[in-house]
Amino acid sequence: MAPARARLLASLSALALIAASSSPVTAGEPITDKLEKLWGQTQLLNGDQTIALSLDRAMGSGFRSKTSYMFARIDIDIKLVPKNSAGTVTTVYLISEKQWKTHDEIDLEFLGNVTGQPYTLHTNIFANGEGGREVQFRLWFDPTEDFHTYSIIWSSDQIVILVDNMAIRQFKNHWDAGVPFPVYQPMRLYGVLWDADDWATEGGRIKTDWSQAPFVAYFQNYRAQGCAPSGFSWVCGQDPFGGDWFDGGAGISDVKQQQQLREARDKYMIYDYCTDAVRFPDGFPKECGLP
Repeated sequence: MAPARARLLASLSALALIAASSSPVTAGEPITDKLEKLWGQTQLLNGDQTIALSLDRAMGSGFRSKTSYMFARIDIDIKLVPKNSAGTVTTVYLISEKQWKTHDEIDLEFLGNVTGQPYTLHTNIFANGEGGREVQFRLWFDPTEDFHTYSIIWSSDQIVILVDNMAIRQFKNHWDAGVPFPVYQPMRLYGVLWDADDWATEGGRIKTDWSQAPFVAYFQNYRAQGCAPSGFSWVCGQDPFGGDWFDGGAGISDVKQQQQLREARDKYMIYDYCTDAVRFPDGFPKECGLP
């Protein structure tokens, strides 16, 4: 993660308070009941059903969920910045809000590009303050022409990231093998549009063209199925009769999910930290060799 990104997230986490509800979260309410504006030129459109984030030279903008979750499926429809979006990053992510040095985080970052080139979806996972688990994909459609659904499924067993209900990345819980995994800290959803031209587009080679500002991205149809704990992760992680309170089902069979993951890897993945021998000359992280 770039230093600017780390500073941004650290400042955002300092703004938040942990939610104190113990009841499951259900979908179906207006978006303004579930998400709140944070800063910048954040607008509500279409009868408060759509949130528009904008970015200009002065500042970006952001929103967050009103509820923190302990295991959840999050779905949100996004229409990304069109035309020359180089240098910009549109992101949705789950993040814990206590100690930064031990924070948990699940990132979906959409890296802008020059007109006519595909968007890159940059994903990363932090657990107990340890990140560096980047996997990138080229989106196989134009995400600026219409809304597409992006999903995070976080259970006690795995994290799955989906695009239009297609599983593209899976990160399993290998805590028993010494691999950190988000299992004890609630996380809140954030959405942010910001400038990261020091690294976002071709490693920072292409800078933001501010003559194109303001840059605008749109978010709608936010759904959250999860648990908002009162302070103990086991309340959400296990029901009184045993087993997971939330199994993280993607709505597809495990066989189909594995097929989708293979297709995403073969066709759309452009970077995987688990194959970067230059970055890890002394051996890959432990989870890379686990089934």
